[in-house]
Amino acid sequence: MISEREAREYVLERCAVGEVVETSIADAVGRVLAEPVVALEDVPPFVNTAVDGYAVRAADVAAAPVQLHVVAEVAAGWSTDRQLGPGEAIRIMTGAPMPAGADAAVMVEDTERLDNNEVLIRKSVPAGASVRAVGDDVPAGTALFPANTPIRPAVAGVLASVNASRVRVYRRPRVAVVSTGDELVDDGSPLRPGQIRESNKTMLLPLVAESGCEAIDLGVVRDDESALEAVLRGAASTCDAIVTSGGVSMGEYDVVKAVLSRIADMRWMQIAIKPAKPFAFGLLESDGRQVPVFGLPGNPVSSMVSFELFARPALRKMMGHTVLDRPTLLAVADHGLARRPDGRTAYMRVFGEFGPDGRYHVTSVGAQGSHQLAATSLANAMSIVPDGDGIEPGGSVVTMLLSIA
Repeated sequence: MISEREAREYVLERCAVGEVVETSIADAVGRVLAEPVVALEDVPPFVNTAVDGYAVRAADVAAAPVQLHVVAEVAAGWSTDRQLGPGEAIRIMTGAPMPAGADAAVMVEDTERLDNNEVLIRKSVPAGASVRAVGDDVPAGTALFPANTPIRPAVAGVLASVNASRVRVYRRPRVAVVSTGDELVDDGSPLRPGQIRESNKTMLLPLVAESGCEAIDLGVVRDDESALEAVLRGAASTCDAIVTSGGVSMGEYDVVKAVLSRIADMRWMQIAIKPAKPFAFGLLESDGRQVPVFGLPGNPVSSMVSFELFARPALRKMMGHTVLDRPTLLAVADHGLARRPDGRTAYMRVFGEFGPDGRYHVTSVGAQGSHQLAATSLANAMSIVPDGDGIEPGGSVVTMLLSIA
């Protein structure tokens, strides 16, 4: 067996960052900036008010309460040519341009509108109160985001605010997903002896999409070397990576292993983790490109864990991410996590939540077999339990979050 670290490094070293493309910010969310973004405009572009209320001269309200004459009204998106004079106020809404002559704004809650366009100002404010200067949020010329910044919705909002309508990002990889095996049934037909329902591809497609890639469903391929080779070569010609499940163990009838060993530069690994001990990775050449192939185990839980530990970080690297892994924290194993020594690190599926003490508490979801997906489906985290006898009740354990919610 090799270490998880060795397997991970081997994979990541052979997965290159993808090509750079230009796209609209509407299509950029979920991608990663390939170049820095510098603000070409001030935000806000004009002096405006931060509150609904009245634009005033600070000197006129210094002795509040005072009564001022309302000479105009300005809503957001509008402006006024009226210059504010002594003893005057202008009704103004949040975000509206400050009128000439005004140097402060008073919140409407601190005022009372009177008859004859008069307003009572109950509170004095200093010059500059509730006034946003030009460039108060972002001055023009500001280096907003460095390269490799993930474009989350708020980042897209900032880009829109400075008129960065198009940005250069790393292309979203197209990832082919295929399940293999004569025993798999995916059309709802009755099972014959020895057959099982297909589940890996159904699980892996959304995992690929959740990682930010475009998931391509290649269906189920039977145990036929010619058919499988044709599917894999076709996928390599149109996709940026391939994810297979099944046929990577030590079995004598593994068609996937036979085909990939012949057409790709593969490494067949036995990794010191549980589950997901067997794993394969290699490069399949197509039109001068080296297309990564992730060979995941056939047992569904092993397939999921392999994807999380090796395929997902590599795909994120190809998208330009610098943070490749899901977040981890130190959790409390309320009832302990029992295991036996076997020379491997165990990734135990758990359900976790934050307790009143502010700490993250985890409990095993139950069955931990590599074929027992039903129990694993309830997990929102995986606790990383070192080789040995496990974690005592109340003990601490490093835990990988699969879902924040």
